[in-house]
Amino acid sequence: MKFFSAIDRYIFRLVLMPMLGIFVLAASLLVLDKMLRLFDFVATEGGPIGVVFQMLANLLPEYASLAIPLGLMLGILLAFRKLATSSELDVMRAVGLSYTRLLRVPYLITLALVAVNFAIVGYLQPLSRYYYEELNYKLKSGALGASIKVGEFTTLKDRVALRIEQSQDEGRRLVGIFARVANKKGQVLSISAREGQFLALRGQPDTIVLRLEQGQIIQDMPGEIPRVLTFTRHDLPIDLPAIQKFRERGDKDREYLLPELLRIGWSNELPKSERVSSQANFNYRLVEVVMMLLLPLLAVALAIPPKRSTSAVGLFVSIVMVVAYHKVNQYAADVASLGRVDPILALWGPFAVLAVLILWMYYRVAYVPGGQAIGWLEKASDTIIKQAKALLRRRRRAALHPAAMDAS
Repeated sequence: MKFFSAIDRYIFRLVLMPMLGIFVLAASLLVLDKMLRLFDFVATEGGPIGVVFQMLANLLPEYASLAIPLGLMLGILLAFRKLATSSELDVMRAVGLSYTRLLRVPYLITLALVAVNFAIVGYLQPLSRYYYEELNYKLKSGALGASIKVGEFTTLKDRVALRIEQSQDEGRRLVGIFARVANKKGQVLSISAREGQFLALRGQPDTIVLRLEQGQIIQDMPGEIPRVLTFTRHDLPIDLPAIQKFRERGDKDREYLLPELLRIGWSNELPKSERVSSQANFNYRLVEVVMMLLLPLLAVALAIPPKRSTSAVGLFVSIVMVVAYHKVNQYAADVASLGRVDPILALWGPFAVLAVLILWMYYRVAYVPGGQAIGWLEKASDTIIKQAKALLRRRRRAALHPAAMDAS
Protein backbone atom coordinates (compact mmCIF):
# COMPACT_ATOMS: atom_id res chain seq x y z
CA MET A 1 0.00 0.00 0.00
CA LYS A 2 1.33 3.43 -0.94
CA PHE A 3 2.19 5.83 1.88
CA PHE A 4 0.40 8.66 0.08
CA SER A 5 -2.99 7.60 -1.15
CA ALA A 6 -5.35 9.57 -3.37
CA ILE A 7 -7.11 10.86 -0.25
CA ASP A 8 -3.80 12.13 1.13
CA ARG A 9 -3.07 14.00 -2.08
CA TYR A 10 -6.60 15.40 -2.08
CA ILE A 11 -6.25 16.65 1.51
CA PHE A 12 -2.85 18.13 0.65
CA ARG A 13 -4.39 20.21 -2.14
CA LEU A 14 -7.25 21.30 0.12
CA VAL A 15 -4.83 22.44 2.83
CA LEU A 16 -2.13 23.99 0.66
CA MET A 17 -4.03 26.72 -1.18
CA PRO A 18 -5.85 28.28 1.82
CA MET A 19 -2.66 28.01 3.90
CA LEU A 20 -0.54 29.88 1.34
CA GLY A 21 -3.28 32.44 0.74
CA ILE A 22 -3.71 33.21 4.44
CA PHE A 23 0.03 33.31 4.98
CA VAL A 24 0.46 35.88 2.18
CA LEU A 25 -2.58 37.86 3.34
CA ALA A 26 -1.48 38.00 6.99
CA ALA A 27 2.10 38.95 6.10
CA SER A 28 0.89 41.59 3.62
CA LEU A 29 -1.42 43.21 6.16
CA LEU A 30 1.36 43.38 8.73
CA VAL A 31 3.82 44.80 6.17
CA LEU A 32 1.36 47.40 4.87
CA ASP A 33 0.55 48.60 8.36
CA LYS A 34 4.24 49.03 9.15
CA MET A 35 5.03 50.49 5.73
CA LEU A 36 2.79 53.52 6.27
CA ARG A 37 4.47 54.32 9.58
CA LEU A 38 7.95 53.81 8.13
CA PHE A 39 7.25 56.11 5.19
CA ASP A 40 6.13 58.80 7.61
CA PHE A 41 9.16 58.22 9.85
CA VAL A 42 11.68 58.30 6.97
CA ALA A 43 10.07 61.41 5.48
CA THR A 44 10.27 63.14 8.88
CA GLU A 45 13.95 62.21 9.25
CA GLY A 46 14.63 63.32 5.68
CA GLY A 47 16.14 59.99 4.63
CA PRO A 48 16.08 58.18 1.28
CA ILE A 49 12.87 56.33 0.45
CA GLY A 50 14.77 53.16 -0.44
CA VAL A 51 15.60 52.57 3.22
CA VAL A 52 11.91 51.88 3.89
CA PHE A 53 12.04 48.72 1.81
CA GLN A 54 15.30 47.63 3.46
CA MET A 55 13.70 48.02 6.89
CA LEU A 56 10.59 46.12 5.76
CA ALA A 57 12.76 43.30 4.42
CA ASN A 58 14.36 42.99 7.86
CA LEU A 59 10.92 42.81 9.47
CA LEU A 60 9.72 39.97 7.24
CA PRO A 61 11.19 37.16 9.44
CA GLU A 62 9.34 38.55 12.46
CA TYR A 63 6.07 38.76 10.54
CA ALA A 64 6.62 35.30 9.02
CA SER A 65 6.97 33.76 12.48
CA LEU A 66 3.45 35.04 13.22
CA ALA A 67 1.89 34.36 9.82
CA ILE A 68 3.15 30.77 9.47
CA PRO A 69 1.25 29.32 12.48
CA LEU A 70 -1.87 31.28 11.57
CA GLY A 71 -1.74 30.15 7.93
CA LEU A 72 -1.11 26.54 8.96
CA MET A 73 -4.05 26.39 11.37
CA LEU A 74 -6.55 28.14 9.11
CA GLY A 75 -5.44 26.12 6.08
CA ILE A 76 -6.17 22.85 7.88
CA LEU A 77 -9.36 24.22 9.43
CA LEU A 78 -10.80 25.41 6.12
CA ALA A 79 -9.86 22.14 4.41
CA PHE A 80 -11.65 19.98 7.00
CA ARG A 81 -14.57 22.39 7.16
CA LYS A 82 -15.05 21.98 3.42
CA LEU A 83 -14.94 18.20 3.81
CA ALA A 84 -17.50 18.38 6.64
CA THR A 85 -19.98 20.75 4.97
CA SER A 86 -19.88 18.80 1.68
CA SER A 87 -20.45 15.46 3.54
CA GLU A 88 -17.17 14.08 2.14
CA LEU A 89 -15.91 13.69 5.69
CA ASP A 90 -18.85 11.43 6.53
CA VAL A 91 -17.99 9.21 3.56
CA MET A 92 -14.35 8.97 4.62
CA ARG A 93 -15.35 8.14 8.17
CA ALA A 94 -17.82 5.51 6.89
CA VAL A 95 -15.06 3.65 5.02
CA GLY A 96 -12.95 3.44 8.17
CA LEU A 97 -10.71 6.48 7.97
CA SER A 98 -10.28 8.03 11.41
CA TYR A 99 -9.48 11.66 12.09
CA THR A 100 -5.97 10.61 13.15
CA ARG A 101 -5.43 8.91 9.79
CA LEU A 102 -6.74 11.95 7.91
CA LEU A 103 -4.27 14.15 9.78
CA ARG A 104 -1.26 12.34 8.31
CA VAL A 105 -0.61 14.90 5.57
CA PRO A 106 -1.44 17.95 7.72
CA TYR A 107 1.08 16.76 10.30
CA LEU A 108 3.77 16.27 7.66
CA ILE A 109 3.15 19.86 6.55
CA THR A 110 3.24 20.93 10.20
CA LEU A 111 6.60 19.25 10.83
CA ALA A 112 8.10 20.97 7.80
CA LEU A 113 6.78 24.37 8.90
CA VAL A 114 7.95 23.77 12.47
CA ALA A 115 11.49 23.30 11.12
CA VAL A 116 11.18 26.46 9.01
CA ASN A 117 9.79 28.51 11.91
CA PHE A 118 12.48 27.18 14.25
CA ALA A 119 15.17 28.40 11.84
CA ILE A 120 13.42 31.78 11.54
CA VAL A 121 12.86 32.30 15.27
CA GLY A 122 16.17 30.86 16.38
CA TYR A 123 18.58 32.27 13.83
CA LEU A 124 17.15 34.52 11.11
CA GLN A 125 14.89 36.73 13.22
CA PRO A 126 17.59 37.87 15.71
CA LEU A 127 19.92 38.88 12.87
CA SER A 128 17.21 40.70 10.91
CA ARG A 129 16.10 42.52 14.07
CA TYR A 130 19.65 43.75 14.65
CA TYR A 131 19.98 44.98 11.06
CA TYR A 132 16.63 46.78 11.42
CA GLU A 133 17.85 48.58 14.53
CA GLU A 134 21.09 49.46 12.72
CA LEU A 135 19.18 51.01 9.81
CA ASN A 136 17.00 52.90 12.28
CA TYR A 137 20.11 54.27 14.01
CA LYS A 138 21.80 55.28 10.77
CA LEU A 139 18.65 56.99 9.59
CA LYS A 140 18.38 59.08 12.76
CA SER A 141 22.10 59.90 12.83
CA GLY A 142 22.26 60.93 9.16
CA ALA A 143 24.63 58.16 8.08
CA LEU A 144 22.28 57.22 5.23
CA GLY A 145 22.58 60.60 3.59
CA ALA A 146 19.56 62.20 5.20
CA SER A 147 18.78 65.49 3.50
CA ILE A 148 18.55 68.89 5.14
CA LYS A 149 14.92 69.73 5.84
CA VAL A 150 13.50 72.42 3.60
CA GLY A 151 12.32 75.61 5.32
CA GLU A 152 14.03 74.85 8.65
CA PHE A 153 17.36 75.85 10.17
CA THR A 154 19.82 72.96 10.39
CA THR A 155 22.85 73.21 12.67
CA LEU A 156 26.06 71.37 11.74
CA LYS A 157 28.84 71.07 14.33
CA ASP A 158 27.38 74.05 16.26
CA ARG A 159 29.14 76.54 13.94
CA VAL A 160 27.16 76.31 10.72
CA ALA A 161 23.47 77.19 10.53
CA LEU A 162 21.87 76.45 7.16
CA ARG A 163 18.43 77.14 5.74
CA ILE A 164 17.11 76.21 2.29
CA GLU A 165 13.89 77.55 0.80
CA GLN A 166 13.37 74.95 -1.96
CA SER A 167 14.85 71.65 -3.07
CA GLN A 168 14.53 70.65 -6.74
CA ASP A 169 15.70 67.82 -8.96
CA GLU A 170 15.66 65.34 -6.03
CA GLY A 171 17.91 67.54 -3.91
CA ARG A 172 20.57 68.17 -6.56
CA ARG A 173 19.51 71.83 -6.96
CA LEU A 174 18.90 74.02 -3.91
CA VAL A 175 17.14 77.38 -4.18
CA GLY A 176 17.08 80.27 -1.69
CA ILE A 177 20.05 79.46 0.54
CA PHE A 178 21.06 81.21 3.75
CA ALA A 179 24.08 80.15 5.81
CA ARG A 180 25.66 81.54 8.96
CA VAL A 181 29.21 80.40 9.67
CA ALA A 182 31.21 81.19 12.82
CA ASN A 183 34.81 80.31 13.70
CA LYS A 184 36.81 80.16 16.91
CA LYS A 185 38.13 83.73 16.45
CA GLY A 186 34.62 85.15 16.59
CA GLN A 187 34.35 85.89 12.89
CA VAL A 188 30.83 85.45 11.55
CA LEU A 189 29.91 85.05 7.88
CA SER A 190 26.30 85.57 6.83
CA ILE A 191 25.88 84.14 3.34
CA SER A 192 22.87 84.29 1.06
CA ALA A 193 22.71 82.81 -2.43
CA ARG A 194 20.15 82.33 -5.14
CA GLU A 195 20.94 78.64 -5.60
CA GLY A 196 23.56 75.98 -4.94
CA GLN A 197 24.35 72.30 -4.65
CA PHE A 198 26.27 69.90 -2.42
CA LEU A 199 29.46 68.32 -3.77
CA ALA A 200 31.50 65.50 -2.26
CA LEU A 201 35.27 65.78 -1.80
CA ARG A 202 37.29 62.81 -3.00
CA GLY A 203 39.23 61.26 -0.14
CA GLN A 204 37.52 63.40 2.52
CA PRO A 205 34.29 61.67 3.58
CA ASP A 206 33.86 63.94 6.63
CA THR A 207 33.74 67.15 4.57
CA ILE A 208 31.39 68.30 1.81
CA VAL A 209 31.35 71.47 -0.29
CA LEU A 210 28.29 73.67 -0.69
CA ARG A 211 28.77 75.40 -4.05
CA LEU A 212 26.82 78.69 -4.05
CA GLU A 213 25.93 80.85 -7.02
CA GLN A 214 24.78 84.47 -7.33
CA GLY A 215 24.87 85.78 -3.76
CA GLN A 216 26.61 87.90 -1.19
CA ILE A 217 28.63 87.52 1.99
CA ILE A 218 28.47 89.78 5.04
CA GLN A 219 31.73 89.42 6.97
CA ASP A 220 31.49 90.48 10.59
CA MET A 221 34.70 90.67 12.69
CA PRO A 222 34.76 91.77 16.35
CA GLY A 223 35.69 95.43 16.60
CA GLU A 224 35.60 96.01 12.83
CA ILE A 225 33.06 97.39 10.38
CA PRO A 226 31.19 94.56 8.57
CA ARG A 227 32.16 94.05 4.95
CA VAL A 228 29.80 93.06 2.15
CA LEU A 229 31.09 90.92 -0.73
CA THR A 230 29.21 89.91 -3.85
CA PHE A 231 30.07 86.66 -5.64
CA THR A 232 29.12 84.74 -8.74
CA ARG A 233 30.33 81.40 -7.39
CA HIS A 234 31.58 80.52 -3.92
CA ASP A 235 32.55 77.16 -2.43
CA LEU A 236 31.74 76.76 1.25
CA PRO A 237 33.38 73.71 2.90
CA ILE A 238 31.25 72.13 5.64
CA ASP A 239 32.53 69.61 8.18
CA LEU A 240 30.02 66.84 8.77
CA PRO A 241 29.30 65.76 12.34
CA ALA A 242 31.04 62.57 13.38
CA ILE A 243 28.75 59.53 13.40
CA GLN A 244 29.36 56.96 16.07
CA LYS A 245 29.57 53.34 15.08
CA PHE A 246 26.44 51.32 15.83
CA ARG A 247 26.61 49.01 18.81
CA GLU A 248 27.50 45.35 18.57
CA ARG A 249 24.77 42.74 18.16
CA GLY A 250 23.38 41.31 21.37
CA ASP A 251 22.57 44.44 23.34
CA LYS A 252 19.04 43.06 23.57
CA ASP A 253 17.98 39.44 24.24
CA ARG A 254 15.92 39.19 21.06
CA GLU A 255 19.10 39.80 19.02
CA TYR A 256 20.82 36.67 20.36
CA LEU A 257 20.76 33.37 18.48
CA LEU A 258 19.33 30.38 20.32
CA PRO A 259 22.76 28.84 21.14
CA GLU A 260 23.88 32.22 22.49
CA LEU A 261 20.79 32.48 24.68
CA LEU A 262 21.41 28.96 25.95
CA ARG A 263 25.01 29.79 26.82
CA ILE A 264 24.14 33.07 28.55
CA GLY A 265 21.07 31.79 30.37
CA TRP A 266 22.89 28.95 32.12
CA SER A 267 26.26 30.60 32.74
CA ASN A 268 27.22 31.08 36.38
CA GLU A 269 29.67 33.86 35.49
CA LEU A 270 27.01 36.39 34.45
CA PRO A 271 24.64 38.45 36.67
CA LYS A 272 21.38 36.80 37.63
CA SER A 273 19.24 39.44 35.93
CA GLU A 274 20.95 38.82 32.59
CA ARG A 275 20.67 35.05 32.97
CA VAL A 276 16.96 35.20 33.86
CA SER A 277 16.21 37.49 30.93
CA SER A 278 17.99 35.15 28.51
CA GLN A 279 16.18 32.11 29.91
CA ALA A 280 12.82 33.86 29.47
CA ASN A 281 13.58 34.73 25.85
CA PHE A 282 14.90 31.23 25.13
CA ASN A 283 11.78 29.54 26.51
CA TYR A 284 9.52 32.04 24.76
CA ARG A 285 10.96 31.18 21.36
CA LEU A 286 10.79 27.44 21.99
CA VAL A 287 7.21 27.43 23.25
CA GLU A 288 6.05 29.50 20.26
CA VAL A 289 7.47 26.86 17.90
CA VAL A 290 6.38 23.78 19.85
CA MET A 291 2.82 25.14 20.04
CA MET A 292 2.53 24.60 16.28
CA LEU A 293 2.39 20.84 16.87
CA LEU A 294 -1.04 21.31 18.50
CA LEU A 295 -2.51 23.39 15.69
CA PRO A 296 -3.72 20.49 13.47
CA LEU A 297 -5.68 19.04 16.40
CA LEU A 298 -7.16 22.45 17.22
CA ALA A 299 -8.05 23.05 13.57
CA VAL A 300 -9.93 19.75 13.24
CA ALA A 301 -11.69 20.23 16.59
CA LEU A 302 -13.04 23.61 15.48
CA ALA A 303 -13.61 22.81 11.82
CA ILE A 304 -16.52 20.40 12.22
CA PRO A 305 -19.81 22.32 12.56
CA PRO A 306 -22.98 20.69 13.94
CA LYS A 307 -25.05 18.57 11.53
CA ARG A 308 -27.14 20.54 9.05
CA SER A 309 -25.23 23.69 9.99
CA THR A 310 -22.70 25.88 8.19
CA SER A 311 -21.72 27.90 11.24
CA ALA A 312 -18.28 29.57 11.11
CA VAL A 313 -17.99 30.10 14.87
CA GLY A 314 -15.06 27.67 14.99
CA LEU A 315 -13.11 29.81 12.55
CA PHE A 316 -13.54 32.86 14.77
CA VAL A 317 -12.70 30.93 17.95
CA SER A 318 -9.50 29.49 16.42
CA ILE A 319 -8.15 32.94 15.53
CA VAL A 320 -9.00 34.31 18.97
CA MET A 321 -7.31 31.36 20.71
CA VAL A 322 -4.06 31.58 18.73
CA VAL A 323 -3.76 35.37 18.99
CA ALA A 324 -4.68 35.37 22.69
CA TYR A 325 -2.15 32.63 23.43
CA HIS A 326 0.56 34.59 21.59
CA LYS A 327 -0.20 37.68 23.70
CA VAL A 328 -0.18 35.63 26.90
CA ASN A 329 3.27 34.30 25.96
CA GLN A 330 4.55 37.82 25.33
CA TYR A 331 3.30 38.99 28.72
CA ALA A 332 4.68 35.90 30.46
CA ALA A 333 8.09 36.44 28.83
CA ASP A 334 8.15 40.08 29.99
CA VAL A 335 7.24 39.14 33.55
CA ALA A 336 9.73 36.26 33.63
CA SER A 337 12.54 38.47 32.27
CA LEU A 338 12.06 40.73 35.31
CA GLY A 339 12.63 37.75 37.62
CA ARG A 340 9.16 37.80 39.14
CA VAL A 341 8.21 34.30 37.91
CA ASP A 342 10.31 31.31 36.95
CA PRO A 343 10.69 31.36 33.12
CA ILE A 344 9.81 27.67 32.72
CA LEU A 345 6.65 27.99 34.82
CA ALA A 346 5.61 31.30 33.22
CA LEU A 347 5.88 30.04 29.63
CA TRP A 348 5.34 26.29 29.75
CA GLY A 349 2.48 26.56 32.23
CA PRO A 350 0.11 28.27 29.74
CA PHE A 351 1.31 25.82 27.08
CA ALA A 352 0.34 22.85 29.28
CA VAL A 353 -3.11 24.36 29.89
CA LEU A 354 -3.62 24.98 26.17
CA ALA A 355 -2.39 21.48 25.30
CA VAL A 356 -4.86 19.84 27.71
CA LEU A 357 -7.71 21.98 26.35
CA ILE A 358 -6.89 21.18 22.72
CA LEU A 359 -6.50 17.44 23.39
CA TRP A 360 -9.89 17.42 25.14
CA MET A 361 -11.51 19.30 22.26
CA TYR A 362 -10.02 16.89 19.72
CA TYR A 363 -11.10 13.88 21.77
CA ARG A 364 -14.68 15.20 21.88
CA VAL A 365 -14.83 15.51 18.10
CA ALA A 366 -12.85 12.41 17.13
CA TYR A 367 -13.95 9.80 19.66
CA VAL A 368 -17.30 10.88 21.15
CA PRO A 369 -20.24 10.11 18.82
CA GLY A 370 -21.88 13.39 17.86
CA GLY A 371 -19.45 15.24 20.11
CA GLN A 372 -18.75 18.93 19.60
CA ALA A 373 -15.81 20.86 21.04
CA ILE A 374 -17.75 24.12 21.25
CA GLY A 375 -21.32 22.82 21.01
CA TRP A 376 -22.58 25.22 23.66
CA LEU A 377 -21.10 28.15 21.77
CA GLU A 378 -22.64 26.96 18.50
CA LYS A 379 -26.08 26.74 20.17
CA ALA A 380 -25.68 30.18 21.73
CA SER A 381 -24.68 31.74 18.40
CA ASP A 382 -27.60 30.05 16.61
CA THR A 383 -30.02 31.38 19.24
CA ILE A 384 -28.63 34.91 18.93
CA ILE A 385 -28.78 34.80 15.13
CA LYS A 386 -32.38 33.54 15.15
CA GLN A 387 -33.48 36.24 17.58
CA ALA A 388 -31.70 38.92 15.53
CA LYS A 389 -33.41 37.70 12.34
CA ALA A 390 -36.81 37.66 14.05
CA LEU A 391 -36.28 41.19 15.33
CA LEU A 392 -35.33 42.39 11.84
CA ARG A 393 -38.45 40.76 10.35
CA ARG A 394 -40.70 42.45 12.92
CA ARG A 395 -39.11 45.82 12.21
CA ARG A 396 -39.47 45.31 8.47
CA ARG A 397 -43.16 44.43 8.85
CA ALA A 398 -43.67 47.45 11.12
CA ALA A 399 -42.09 49.72 8.52
CA LEU A 400 -44.25 48.32 5.68
CA HIS A 401 -47.56 48.08 7.60
CA PRO A 402 -47.52 50.48 10.58
CA ALA A 403 -51.33 50.63 10.89
CA ALA A 404 -51.72 46.85 11.06
CA MET A 405 -49.04 46.60 13.73
CA ASP A 406 -50.75 49.31 15.80
CA ALA A 407 -54.12 47.50 15.60
CA SER A 408 -52.57 44.23 16.71
